[in-house]
Amino acid sequence: MKRDGIYFISRPFFLMALVLVSGWLIFPSTSSAQPFFKGAKLCEECHEAENKVWEKTKHFTSFRTVHREPKDDSKPSPKKILAAVGGQKRMKRNETCYLCHYTLEQKDSGSKPVAKSGTSCESCHGASSDWLAIHDNYGGKEIKRDQEAADHKAKRVADSTAAGLIWPTMKYEVAENCMTCHGLAHPDLKADDLAKMLGAGHPINPDFELVKYSQGSVRHRYYPPDIKTNAEMTPQDLAQIYVVGQAAALVSATEAMSKSGEAKYKEAQNKRAENAKAVLKNIPEAAGLLASPSRENALKLSKAIAGKDLTSVVGGKLPATSDYK
Repeated sequence: MKRDGIYFISRPFFLMALVLVSGWLIFPSTSSAQPFFKGAKLCEECHEAENKVWEKTKHFTSFRTVHREPKDDSKPSPKKILAAVGGQKRMKRNETCYLCHYTLEQKDSGSKPVAKSGTSCESCHGASSDWLAIHDNYGGKEIKRDQEAADHKAKRVADSTAAGLIWPTMKYEVAENCMTCHGLAHPDLKADDLAKMLGAGHPINPDFELVKYSQGSVRHRYYPPDIKTNAEMTPQDLAQIYVVGQAAALVSATEAMSKSGEAKYKEAQNKRAENAKAVLKNIPEAAGLLASPSRENALKLSKAIAGKDLTSVVGGKLPATSDYK
């Protein structure tokens, strides 16, 4: 989440992000060969403004609320869902729940992962154990970000990316992280657990759309020279991520459709796919993706439309700012 003049939005990841929820959204291994979450506190040291935004989001506040029983009986009951999937009776320790609802931090590769927050920075930008030190090094201990040499910055960006950092400019990778949990499509969610979760009332939102959910309460775009302003996206930027979000949704839904035979789940995934197709059919560059909905083809689409003005194509499909979440 460094401010290098790039904007926010892993393939599991996911890792929200999350989330959000959340690098990889999977439970981090204690093996030194696997990256692990180090926690949002380390991000806050340089990204105070972004952290303040996060602390007002549901990604943050849900850590203390998502496990509580609702007063409204029409809302999902965490107790019923936990009982249905079995295992640990606390959400923070349940291997089904913590995939998306929590960030499990480790001090080092050998320490026990512990749920310290909800969906956080690494949920969207990747588990930081392998890239944080690279990302924070501007050329030496005494060199600040605005003093960094251009060649060093280029190498730092490339090296941290190779180590697993998902930059905001990596639109598709961030989008697919969102879809992993918001599409109830996490690869580590077991098919039988999905059926049990839905049967116990766990929600699934087939109409989740990237612009609506990324440009509201979670937006954190603080870039030089005005690092005090949480900048809004231009219409061209919004159209771009709208299309990329639909591409990520199509791939996610297509892959998830074969995960479970549960009727409600398949219906929701089919709707996600159809929603995406309705948009992408108007994008010439999306022909290959529509013919074969794969991550590779989605990345090709994202690259093909980079820099193009898609506002005339997307038009009125963009959500109104009043509808942002």
